[in-house]
Amino acid sequence: MMHGFVPVSPDVPAPPGAAFGDVPLPARAFDPGMGLAVARRTVLRAADGEDFGRVADRVAAGNMALLGRPPTAPERLERARLRNAIATGALITSGRHLQHGDAGQAARNMEVFTNCATAGASFTEFYLLLNGAGVGRAYDDDLCPVDWAMAPALLLYLSPSHPDWPKDRASLHRFGVEFGLLRWGMSLDAFGDAEEADVRGFLARELLHDLDRVPGDARHYAIADTREGWAKAVEILEGMAFRRERDRTLLIDLSRVRPLGVPIKGMQGRPASGPLSLLRAFINLRREVIEPARDRDPEGEVLRPWEQALRADHILSTEVQVGGARRAARMATKSWRDPGALRFVRLKAEGGLWTANHSLMVDAEFWDRLGRADDEPMTRHARTLFEAATACAYVNGEPGFINGDRLEDARTGFARQKPATAEAGSARYRVEDGAALLEDVARCAATTAFPVTTNPCGEVVLHVTGGYCVISDFAPLLACPVALEALASGGVSGDVARDWDARVEDAVRLGVRFLVRVNRMDALYAAEVARTNRIGIGPTGLHEWAWARFGLAFRDLLDEARSKPFWDALARFSAAAKEEATRYAASLGMAPPATVTTIKPAGTTSKLFGLTEGAHLPARRQYLRWVQFRGGPDGDPLIGDYAARGYPTRALETFPGVTVVGFPTLPLIQRLGLGERLVIAPEATPEEQYRWLMLLERHWIGAERGNQVSYTLKIATDRVGLEDFRALLRAHQPHLRCCAVLPSRPDRDLGYEYLPEEEVSEDEFRRIVAGIHDPGVAEAVDLARLQCEAGVCPI
Repeated sequence: MMHGFVPVSPDVPAPPGAAFGDVPLPARAFDPGMGLAVARRTVLRAADGEDFGRVADRVAAGNMALLGRPPTAPERLERARLRNAIATGALITSGRHLQHGDAGQAARNMEVFTNCATAGASFTEFYLLLNGAGVGRAYDDDLCPVDWAMAPALLLYLSPSHPDWPKDRASLHRFGVEFGLLRWGMSLDAFGDAEEADVRGFLARELLHDLDRVPGDARHYAIADTREGWAKAVEILEGMAFRRERDRTLLIDLSRVRPLGVPIKGMQGRPASGPLSLLRAFINLRREVIEPARDRDPEGEVLRPWEQALRADHILSTEVQVGGARRAARMATKSWRDPGALRFVRLKAEGGLWTANHSLMVDAEFWDRLGRADDEPMTRHARTLFEAATACAYVNGEPGFINGDRLEDARTGFARQKPATAEAGSARYRVEDGAALLEDVARCAATTAFPVTTNPCGEVVLHVTGGYCVISDFAPLLACPVALEALASGGVSGDVARDWDARVEDAVRLGVRFLVRVNRMDALYAAEVARTNRIGIGPTGLHEWAWARFGLAFRDLLDEARSKPFWDALARFSAAAKEEATRYAASLGMAPPATVTTIKPAGTTSKLFGLTEGAHLPARRQYLRWVQFRGGPDGDPLIGDYAARGYPTRALETFPGVTVVGFPTLPLIQRLGLGERLVIAPEATPEEQYRWLMLLERHWIGAERGNQVSYTLKIATDRVGLEDFRALLRAHQPHLRCCAVLPSRPDRDLGYEYLPEEEVSEDEFRRIVAGIHDPGVAEAVDLARLQCEAGVCPI
């Protein structure tokens, strides 16, 4: 066994992809402005030279290397076709693959290439977040057995010789800022003797300074300077808490962690966050979870083990985000049947737990009880929970409602077939102290009400004890065999239509095989990956494709008879994906993938080429897209580059050390000539959007072996009141697998320091564009030219 995968037989059938040919095709250019900015931040390496063709070369090479032997002639052909499908944008894969894929992929761990995951413990969640995966966790009462009150006495040590140890006034000020010890916005000039004494006092209280004072029977752990080393420290602490070793002492030494700003080789040279970030996590675990858990009323509802786990994961996730190169996306779910479900709802309303999307796991019984006239305890509980949850969700969109009984593995019973045993770990990370904890969670999961949950964006179903799904986007618009400028919407010739459809199907089939090969990598959840072989492929840029290929705008698509060619094509590609998945997995001696289809948010991949994201409508006609970069003296040099060219920049106060850069953005769909037929998200009614999702579930996700559609449905609170909001949910939400519903208000009323997308007027948009000295952006956002092409020239 090499690097976690088994070499396969060279006797494989001819690969798909003939429509792309095996002669290298020209690479698609990134969308100027935002597309190139996202590529520079998340995809490109120096050796790529901002050429997507070079990205496609290395990604295809790395993926095909997962077969574990020199390629046969058909496999060399597949590699060439795969490269072309990626280079043209027809098969964009995902940001994880575009960033990390290369010839050395087979030697790496699968977690680096996994978008979607779940975890049954805090240490596994932390490890997966550090690897860049989005992680879901079920915080059901029976799935959270760790009482953090039983954790050992925790001692923390950082050598005074470490470069990040605060030695002088400037570094003490910085420490005080990052640990929240100083008054908001205090500058170095205002940092006086009293404040310095406070910081020094904090260091004296919270850190160990004399190793000779450690008890003789204490357990020592020096954190290795790796993701695995960071996660192992949490595993040891959590494992000791599970074993109720409160009378013991654990010393965690952070001195081997590389200093702030040192390049991380495995993250393409992005800067390390240093040991102080991790130190802050352990200090906060001790102060905000362990100590309060010891003081809690054992009969009260506050800080029960599920809530301790929720808060611990939030603390750890916060520090992953502070690292600057990882997203730390989380989903937190809880069964509606749990007594603590009401507190789960109210915790989100109280604020503070901002690192996770919170959702209730519900089922047909829940929705049924809302309409009953009886006074049974569970009926009263369901009503109370729905009232509280919707009151909160009407303000901030959370918690959401996930229909757990409609998710594929729950619906079919496949989740119940998972053995009640724990994973042992991978070649890179071996589970040791946490093994008994994971075994206990596995036993409980065998009888829990909802054995599955979802990833943070809701598009993938996964087992609550831990699982992965590798996912990919294909862009049917970008599979077009002729230049988009040459198209007349809905008027493509027979030859072009035939070749276009063939390319789309080949992109889907190549994408399925691409994902199945990733499941051969060394993984923490190796047994579950082998059992499920789970993948998820889905379209992005659907609205552009519908218009350019079929001449259909959004409201046309809701008329199933009128848009039959579109829906028939989508269903045909869905069937092709599932057929290819079964056939190719069998040829590799792997289980048929439990799920195949999905629609993910596709934020990174869609922005590369200016597409609408996944199933979503365009949010706005023109806007500023704000992108986070690490600021400060050790920050990303791209900030200065963008500022010099005139892009708006803003240093955030809410997140010290983070700067956002604003990119004026006009989606590609504005350039395709829809004119007044273009519908943006605020203009579509909730009923229209719910129908759109139901059609996507029917024709793309399919009746079998499908995941979910990730979709955020925005409701304008100036037009929809709370009771109307509740009525909409009761009427439509029970009939979908899941859908996030986000109340929307004018940007100025939301109270956030910044929003990822800031709507601007046409005049303001023109002014911003005029101030940017970047010919590529000017070409991309020449509003007058684009409007003239759409037949509504303002001149």
